[in-house]
Amino acid sequence: MAGGRNADDLYGLRVGEIKGAPRDVPPCPVCRATTAHPRFAVEKLDAPVVVCEGCGTGRFEPMLDSASIASLYPDDYYGGPGSKFQPLVERAVRWIGARHVSFLALGLEPGSRVLDVGCGRGVVLGALADRGLEVHGVEMSAAAARGAHARARVRIAGRLAEAGYPSSYFDQVLIWHVLEHLADPREMLDEVRRILRPGGRLVVAVPNFASRQASWSGAAWFHLDLPRHLFHFPLAALRRLLDDTGFEAVSDHHFSLRQNPFGWVQSALNRAAWLPRNGLYVLLQSRGRSASYDLRTRAILLSAFALLAPAALAASLWDAYRQTGATVHVVALRRP
Repeated sequence: MAGGRNADDLYGLRVGEIKGAPRDVPPCPVCRATTAHPRFAVEKLDAPVVVCEGCGTGRFEPMLDSASIASLYPDDYYGGPGSKFQPLVERAVRWIGARHVSFLALGLEPGSRVLDVGCGRGVVLGALADRGLEVHGVEMSAAAARGAHARARVRIAGRLAEAGYPSSYFDQVLIWHVLEHLADPREMLDEVRRILRPGGRLVVAVPNFASRQASWSGAAWFHLDLPRHLFHFPLAALRRLLDDTGFEAVSDHHFSLRQNPFGWVQSALNRAAWLPRNGLYVLLQSRGRSASYDLRTRAILLSAFALLAPAALAASLWDAYRQTGATVHVVALRRP
């Protein structure tokens, strides 16, 4: 399906909206409902994205097999060692990552164990270590973990259960924009509950499928990230899944400076069919200089970024106020 493609090709796959009558499907991993309606079709894929009639969660049906999922992550998807974006953008990403470390470290005593699931380049792990925390990471790809902070204890495993952590080992677990990439999110949360101490904290972030940005953008929504995002969670469905797997959600947060304003800009550009899908995102990455865009296209994308950014920030702040952020992170505690 994606064999031989590079990451830029995958970001550019066309996505279209489709309609159809509800149909029988295997039980939804969130609510167990067995009917769903088709919503999106993705270029090069036979399986559509369907939306559960019970809880509104989107997913591929049938679900992609493991080989197809692995093919969606060529090495160039992760960027170079320790760097994914152009230098100025990379510095901004790391600055933003460092800013929310105070939130992630809130209430944790020095020496507390923190696990970042899908840690990638470990952007926040170094800053957490600076606060005296014992930082761990698990990542499915060795290429993704290149350049991770030296103090991060990173294990490479295809599934969290294969990383071999003891029960009740961690004080906090982070699942930051990873759950939507998994073929079995319930399995992941069951394992998190096992390795997190009773009363320990889980912080999980996902795109909000029920957000205003998602509704306005439709198939153009940047945070659909098809075909890599296998699931699309409305906030209510995510909270329901957390409750069902032994967690008590205590708060949700609707603003992300890194994710939400850019989502408005790139989604607006994606609505222009004559521009490359997700072209601005590709251009801002470290390999963007080699992207096969002509000078006119590059100028349009970068100019649009500068012009639309203030309005996108304002829209994201309004969404946060209205509790309908394009991405959301939920803080939950492990029930005894």
